[in-house]
Amino acid sequence: MKALSAIQLKPNDDLIIDEIDIADPEGKQVQVKLISSGICHSQLHQMHDNSLPRPFLLGHEATGIVTKVGPECNYVKEGDYVIATWVPRTPIKGRYLPGLKGVSYMEEPLNHRITFTWSETIMCDDEYIVKIPEKYATSESCIVGCSVLTGAGAVKNTAKIKEGDTVVVFGVGGVGLSAVTMASIMKASLVIAVDLDQNKLEFSKKFGATHIINAKKTNPIEEIMDITSGGVDYAFDAIGKEITMKQILMATKKGGSGSDNKGGTSVLIGIPEKNEIEIEANEFIFFQKTYMGSLGATYPEEDFPYFLDMYHKGKFPINEMITETFSLNEINEACNKLKNGQISGRSIIKY
Repeated sequence: MKALSAIQLKPNDDLIIDEIDIADPEGKQVQVKLISSGICHSQLHQMHDNSLPRPFLLGHEATGIVTKVGPECNYVKEGDYVIATWVPRTPIKGRYLPGLKGVSYMEEPLNHRITFTWSETIMCDDEYIVKIPEKYATSESCIVGCSVLTGAGAVKNTAKIKEGDTVVVFGVGGVGLSAVTMASIMKASLVIAVDLDQNKLEFSKKFGATHIINAKKTNPIEEIMDITSGGVDYAFDAIGKEITMKQILMATKKGGSGSDNKGGTSVLIGIPEKNEIEIEANEFIFFQKTYMGSLGATYPEEDFPYFLDMYHKGKFPINEMITETFSLNEINEACNKLKNGQISGRSIIKY
């Protein structure tokens, strides 16, 4: 079959919109006709990554309906509604990057990173789809497949914050807003949002931010120390810039000597813009602080229904996180707006 898709032929080039060929699924492969797809900042990194093979397909969060299944697929059937994601349903050790089979452009095999969703129809391994009830198969639910699972998962499963803990989130785009929301749901006593954009900061109040700090106007670390009288329990970086990767360490509370005198925990969520940074080693040894990463830390079959249930109960306003909707033909405009910081929350493609 043929499907209209966004394709990058060379690194740094704009995407072209053209038909790709999708063969019948083999093994545990599944074809899914999409309803919507999220537009994630991770794809901007991929579009400029010279190491990725071209031609290349992008996108990794979507909602759709299964149209065909491979002979070894027992998880879904035709007509099932699903969310496509980049996190496997079955827990694995280490990092696994599945290849793409049966998808081509002008008789040349196409490449991707785990899955692709900037396409009317996709094909992927059934490990990367999660069944959902039809009532959840709406255009807004696509962002559960990345934005929500990344931000909320870091709070819920990586940090495992408790009621009364104090939290700061650096960067309140789609992922950061999800972290803010999850911290609020888990009854953090303080949820501080830090950003350079005042509109985004004001917007974050709708999702549970109790305090906002514009890092363009003031020193965020000094403000955090003042608000918390010494630092937060958990600091999350949803940006990945050198300065924010350092700031989350400085934003957490200090511990000291003794087995039960631990400092705060810093969690890096955003994809780092550079591989190496210099941080103060004394923060770890003298103040017993912890620094860790979180990469899609969810249990998809358990957490996706939870996030969607919270949404339908009015506690996780996923629909309000989506501030712009584009067609597939507008994907380059959407990427440029995201790159230039013109998207307040999350943007999506609606098919």
